[in-house]
Amino acid sequence: MTAPLTPSQPPQPEPERDPWQAPQAPRAPQASAHLPGSEADTWREEGEPGMKREIGQAAVIAAAVAVSGVLLGLLWLWLAPRVPLIADKQAVYLKDTEGEQAIGVDGTFTLLGLAFGFVSALVVFLVRRRGGIPLVVGLAVGALLGAVLAWKVGVWIGPDTDVVAHARSVGRGVVFDAPMELNAKGVLLAWPVAAMIVHLVLTALFGPRDPEPFSSYGARQEQA
Repeated sequence: MTAPLTPSQPPQPEPERDPWQAPQAPRAPQASAHLPGSEADTWREEGEPGMKREIGQAAVIAAAVAVSGVLLGLLWLWLAPRVPLIADKQAVYLKDTEGEQAIGVDGTFTLLGLAFGFVSALVVFLVRRRGGIPLVVGLAVGALLGAVLAWKVGVWIGPDTDVVAHARSVGRGVVFDAPMELNAKGVLLAWPVAAMIVHLVLTALFGPRDPEPFSSYGARQEQA
């Protein structure tokens, strides 16, 4: 018989466990290192150019809508009623003190602003059906700038703003038109508010729909 070269060791007893000892919390998995070219980087690289493109389109839309305010100003000057004035030796007065021409001036601007809001929102929706915050903001800003530009164009092209000089030029007792003016500056918001509401309604009714979240999952189950 030959003895083994290394003596065998007796089995070690397992350590006793205390039943009252709290269980050890599992270790938290270590965060994986961020590797270039990962999914997050891909999403960031694709998202930034898309946002820049939307902002650029919104700026173009705002500029185009604002320029159309010149047409609104010309229509306002053409369609709005005139406020008649008359002068004597001392001052300039309203020829018709009970007339509603001044209210008609504001009302004409409001109706034109609502019409321009509907048309501008419809055109923007047809050009770019997919909405977005930059697009809506650009439309609203452009409409507000267009309304201000229309107001200034009507005042600039309309009757002389120097009432005293105008009265002296026409003479005493001669009726002349008062300068174009908005008594209620809130009518400037008619165009942007109408444009935003109409565009949001068109987007909600006829805009592209996002795919259902469970459609692809259900299709995978059917294929399996």
